[in-house]
Amino acid sequence: MFRTEIEPQDSSIKIDYQSKILTLGSCFSDSIGQRLTEAKFQSEVNPYGTIFNPLSIFELMELSLERSEVLDAAVLKRDGYYLNYKFHSSFRAKTKDTLHKRMEEALTKVAQQLKEANFIFITLGTAWVYEQNKTHMLVANCHKTPQKEFTRRLLSVEEIVPAFFALKEVINQFNPEVQFIFTVSPVRHTRDTLKLNSVSKSVLRSAAYYMEDMAPDVHYFPAYEIMMDDLRDYRFYEKDLIHPNEQAIDYIWEQFIQTYLAKKDQATLEKWNKLRMALNHKPFNPKSGGHQKFLSKTLDQLKQLGKELPLDKEIENLKKQLK
Repeated sequence: MFRTEIEPQDSSIKIDYQSKILTLGSCFSDSIGQRLTEAKFQSEVNPYGTIFNPLSIFELMELSLERSEVLDAAVLKRDGYYLNYKFHSSFRAKTKDTLHKRMEEALTKVAQQLKEANFIFITLGTAWVYEQNKTHMLVANCHKTPQKEFTRRLLSVEEIVPAFFALKEVINQFNPEVQFIFTVSPVRHTRDTLKLNSVSKSVLRSAAYYMEDMAPDVHYFPAYEIMMDDLRDYRFYEKDLIHPNEQAIDYIWEQFIQTYLAKKDQATLEKWNKLRMALNHKPFNPKSGGHQKFLSKTLDQLKQLGKELPLDKEIENLKKQLK
């Protein structure tokens, strides 16, 4: 063997098709969340947008459960749009009221998820944070405000771990059975330089270790280690040589499935994957007898699997193709 494989560790907690899953954090949460959605799991994917540092993630989760004036103080206007230092730049609007409405919708949605979710999947991206000099406010996104207005600093494990457990205590009042799954994003933040990116990731990994070690309902999935040690080759990266490519994410996703899905649900997912391939088939002649027979067979399989998964949309679309 010419690589150090990381074998999937069978987890004591299991995600199934009745589970409600919330993903939050860096862009890697989008990648896993997208695959959860495609796999027909009940998932809410990064409703705040991409948030990289743990304290900003935790703060937004707290704000979802209990509003404060900090959001009003974090509003700014840039290039004709209102934004908020606590949110991703996808939250922008021409008026303050519209921005406030969008943020309120996201916070309300997450509040409901925090109370109902069986699993909260949080990806930590960086331990480097920016604080506004004038207010000492920690921001999730600088929104291209001149860097001289901020001070950059490195979070410590001693800040991250207590902040999480304070948040966890609040969430557990509403949802005592929820399981937390942390991972460290395998995306390298090269703008921090590779040396300082390594420092940042080490802080995040240490924090994740202590959070898992201190609570039985906190878990760690080694996406970072899989990328750095198992897939340590640039053929698994996008052209920017920073982000994992589809092949890498698919590999990590398979590890995730083997870790957290029960065998029964893995089998269900495999059936759905085969049907998805059938649905994506591009026929040479859609009206041919052979293709119509193929569609009819696929429809029967969809109806059967539809007893386990929400496939109403796919069933209706396929019916329209039958002549």
